[in-house]
Amino acid sequence: MISYNLRCAKDHVFEAWFQNSAAYEEQVGKKTVACPTCGSKKVEKSIMAPSVARSGGRSDDLTPEKMAGMLVKLRETVEENCDYVGGEFPEEARKIHYGETEHRDIYGEASEQEAEELAEEGIEFGRIPWVPRTNS
Repeated sequence: MISYNLRCAKDHVFEAWFQNSAAYEEQVGKKTVACPTCGSKKVEKSIMAPSVARSGGRSDDLTPEKMAGMLVKLRETVEENCDYVGGEFPEEARKIHYGETEHRDIYGEASEQEAEELAEEGIEFGRIPWVPRTNS
């Protein structure tokens, strides 16, 4: 089984489980997947963080090196799939949230205060610990 974060045409985000990625493609293609909030059948995958799983539930399986590697992969995924807006992140997030600009996935920087203000406005965003590049 595989879990995907999905986003509908009205920008509602929800989670759905599928047997595999082919089952996801088939069901979305046949429009059998619907947003639980509004019923829209126009859905697409939303940005997701990699799953953190431990074999046997042992806490010593997740070493600092493995965690750093996972954060590097997450950074690569964000950079490949989102537009970098730098310090304009709070303003761009607001424009997207309030429909002033077309939806797109973005990333950038925000101060602690700016992040608090976005949260108070009900604007959904995630905070990611940004691992420095090792190849630069």
